[in-house]
Amino acid sequence: MSLFRKIFGTSNEDSAEDNLSEYNTPKPENLAIDDLFTFNFKKNGGKFIYCENLDEVKEQFENILEENDWFESEVLCYESKLYNLLDDNKLEYTSPLAPKFFFASCENLIADEGSVLFSSNQIKQKKPNELPDNIVILATTSQILENKSDGLRVIKKKYDKDYPTNITAIKYFEKAKEEDFLNYGSSAKNLYLLLLEDL
Repeated sequence: MSLFRKIFGTSNEDSAEDNLSEYNTPKPENLAIDDLFTFNFKKNGGKFIYCENLDEVKEQFENILEENDWFESEVLCYESKLYNLLDDNKLEYTSPLAPKFFFASCENLIADEGSVLFSSNQIKQKKPNELPDNIVILATTSQILENKSDGLRVIKKKYDKDYPTNITAIKYFEKAKEEDFLNYGSSAKNLYLLLLEDL
């Protein structure tokens, strides 16, 4: 117990207010890694959509397009494995001049900070602030890892000799209510995560 508390005492009201502050949000303890990711991702402002199979992925992707009126618009996407979803919805991705959103997979999902880890395989050499403000990510539950160190280790093992460049994480998914030094230099994104169950 600190000296000030011994001398002046504390009120339960003060400690309750401290626990509810924006920067001191209590984390639930003993969460499974996927629950920890979900908690932190939502806390960062991300929109999380769980899908049990590919049919649900298609349905939820269409719901996102409808919600934002993105049908028949331009999309930034560098991964040919995702083109079929774009083709099915008449979205232009070959040479977008003004893309409405960025559509990609990711390297990993980082549970301890609720972030999405990308490499040059998804974003080429673009910096996060060069991507459209709206992002839709397709990932799987097996991509959830505890921390960035685990994410880098998995990337190193996965690619062995053909190691990707531009490894970066996006963590902020909404504009900060007040600018502070923790958010300085980061660009907030409106991010939807379609999380496909594969375990």
